[in-house]
Amino acid sequence: MDMKNAASTSIPSPSLLSSSPSTLTIIPPSTTTSGSSSTLSPLSQSPSPSRYEAQKRRDWNTFGQYLKNHQPPLSLAQCSGAHVLEYLRYLDQFGKTKVHVQMCPFFGLPHPPVPCPCPLRQAWGSLDALIGRLRAAHEENGGSPETNPFAARAVRLYLREVREVQAKARGVSYEKKKRKKPAQGGSVPSSSDAPPSTGATSA
Repeated sequence: MDMKNAASTSIPSPSLLSSSPSTLTIIPPSTTTSGSSSTLSPLSQSPSPSRYEAQKRRDWNTFGQYLKNHQPPLSLAQCSGAHVLEYLRYLDQFGKTKVHVQMCPFFGLPHPPVPCPCPLRQAWGSLDALIGRLRAAHEENGGSPETNPFAARAVRLYLREVREVQAKARGVSYEKKKRKKPAQGGSVPSSSDAPPSTGATSA
């Protein structure tokens, strides 16, 4: 009877041994799941571009379409600062900012009481932001900073001129908007930041 009990006690021991390798086989899947989680994390980040990146891509595609429709058609390598200026003037027909001419009685008034026949233009802030996005997109698509047409001196001078004209015609002082923000932190940095912007608008 003791031998049978001994045999019966020896029977459960193989089952315990068989359960131990099963636990060993569970370990590899846990490592693969951790590896799969690491591969899923970049996928979850890639399909969510920022609003800036999406707008930059749309602007770049629109400019490329403009070059194709240009007469004669232009390639990106042929594009210069002069072509960028043509593109900015072309965009004025889609502008929504009223820019008064000097003969208009509302010239220099920020809030005219009645409508006037003055033309609509692209706002200076919109053009400045657009050029910044196109300048970055040009270099991201293989263009060199030295030959970047959006960083040409003529483009910078044009944007400065548009800023001055719109500031006078619309009675909008751009430097006041820039002075209010630093004035909250302190008056000393605002005075140092103001002269570069005021020099362009007051001239």
